[in-house]
Amino acid sequence: MSISIDRQSTKIGFIGLGVMGHSMASHLLEAGYNLHIYNRTREKGKDLLEKGAVWEDTVKDIAKNCDVIITIVGFPQDVEQIYFGEDGLIGNVHEGACLIDMTTSSPATAARIYEEASARNVFSLDAPVSGGDRGAREATLSIMVGGDRGVFDAVKPLFEVMGKNIVFQGMAGSGQHTKMANQIAIAAGMIAVSEAIAYSRRAGLDPDTVLESISSGAAGSWSLSNLGPRMIKGDFAPGFYVKHFIKDMNIASEEADKMELDTPGLDLARSLYLRLKDMGFENDGTQALYRLFEEEDQDRN
Repeated sequence: MSISIDRQSTKIGFIGLGVMGHSMASHLLEAGYNLHIYNRTREKGKDLLEKGAVWEDTVKDIAKNCDVIITIVGFPQDVEQIYFGEDGLIGNVHEGACLIDMTTSSPATAARIYEEASARNVFSLDAPVSGGDRGAREATLSIMVGGDRGVFDAVKPLFEVMGKNIVFQGMAGSGQHTKMANQIAIAAGMIAVSEAIAYSRRAGLDPDTVLESISSGAAGSWSLSNLGPRMIKGDFAPGFYVKHFIKDMNIASEEADKMELDTPGLDLARSLYLRLKDMGFENDGTQALYRLFEEEDQDRN
């Protein structure tokens, strides 16, 4: 049994039209794929429907009517609800279908999806992404994939519509483990970006001018170049929600504990983001971490 992708005949299902998912689904539609969509709020898919996407009323309908189904939702519990159970994806897709979860979720959940899907002769991949709202809009996402190599090779054309850096990582769950490494690297980096901008302001410098110098030097990073300017402007609109980053850090912390690995940078970042959540900013973008440093300046003054 094998899988192949054809733009005309393969029906692509897409579940989750949030900040990231909407742009990703839009790229598939624009590339000429036969796209079927489902979201808890139909309104979020209105423009896609106007462009030719097909609406499915339930997860079960997506499962029954589509050949490849992509999911990108908020939390691991959402993934479990969509995939498992009487009305879930695994119990209702046809043999030879392929399930691709692009949510950042737990490696254990990815492994369970793979095992239960395989038992029904269904393919599956875990393929979380990095690059934020901008990466989703510009189709430049990094995509980290776990599962079977042959399945990855077959569906790679779909990934190429949504991203640029597409890397097969290994067995089921490997994509999620790679995303955890990504989030650990970002976590401590966000503290550094916030501190650097706060320091620049305290020193009487123009933070924008400082970024011109340091963003292309040894301190350069995606967060510094893309989120630093938003911090300076006080633009905390979500490209990636604080609440979802906390979810990711929780998963990473749990996995590190299983490995008996100390992660002090992750632990500090997680504590600061939890503080931000307690202040009522869980629906801001992750660059809102700067609020904590901004507040310290205001307290001093």
